[in-house]
Amino acid sequence: MTKALLPQPFWFRLSASAPRVEAMPRPGKDGPLLDLSAACGLPDFAALDGRTSWASVRVGWNSQGLGIAVIADGRAKVSDRPEGFADIHLWVDTRDTRNVSRATRFCHRFSARLVLRPDRKTLVVDIGQRAISRAVADAPICNPEDLSSRAAVTKGGWTFEVFLPSKVLNGFDPENNRRLGLAYQVSDHEREDQFLGVGRDFPIGENPGLWAALELKP
Repeated sequence: MTKALLPQPFWFRLSASAPRVEAMPRPGKDGPLLDLSAACGLPDFAALDGRTSWASVRVGWNSQGLGIAVIADGRAKVSDRPEGFADIHLWVDTRDTRNVSRATRFCHRFSARLVLRPDRKTLVVDIGQRAISRAVADAPICNPEDLSSRAAVTKGGWTFEVFLPSKVLNGFDPENNRRLGLAYQVSDHEREDQFLGVGRDFPIGENPGLWAALELKP
């Protein structure tokens, strides 16, 4: 069977939904930051290309902001390499402007690097907001201290959670707009990168028209 010239997600306007979750972020420094249930899981669009995802991504929202969790199955074999244990990139458009090919002031990019500590049991998160290349207008760059995140090594792999408060999401207004644009890339250096839709063969980091739509459910 010949390989398709274009990935199957390219032919669809991908859409997903996120339920409202009031109890996040959770207080305290121990335990889950979000504790999102399986009902918050995004569809596995990799199945369109006959592939199986090695990580599941869950999303929830409330009036305070957006919560995103990555649950990875298995670990990289070389997990203590200095450049990091895993990387997560998130793109959020608070206006779901799918009819444009360059980012607007409502488009945001957040990047996190997970680094394994010498005890090989705990993870450190280096997270921040980055500018988007070729944007027609830039979203305000937030203070990294405004981003709440947590990562952990588990028996089956690893987890990463982040809460993006409304003040770091320019234009976040769920009372008047329940559709966002969303894309992600999850990497752990030993496996094929995972994306929500199309991958880096396309300019997903610059073009919000390639991102999926995320509907915020009441």
